[in-house]
Amino acid sequence: MNDVNKKYLWKLVQSTGDYLINKLPDHPNHPSGRNPYAHVALKIKSNFGSSYKDLPDEKFEEIKEYLNLIKKNEAVSYT
Repeated sequence: MNDVNKKYLWKLVQSTGDYLINKLPDHPNHPSGRNPYAHVALKIKSNFGSSYKDLPDEKFEEIKEYLNLIKKNEAVSYT
């Protein structure tokens, strides 16, 4: 992915993580609390098979849509 798209997607990852602060459920592996930014990055990697920055530019719009879906679904599931 080109640098411009990487930077833009990173801002969206941060924004999605900001939105999920205190909305993820407690987990015994995270006694100090969940990291919503790592959660979002892991969701992208799990769904697309690679880190957002290693995906091709052709996936840019699809990743943006997926980040919106994460916001919608994760907040609904855990609040």
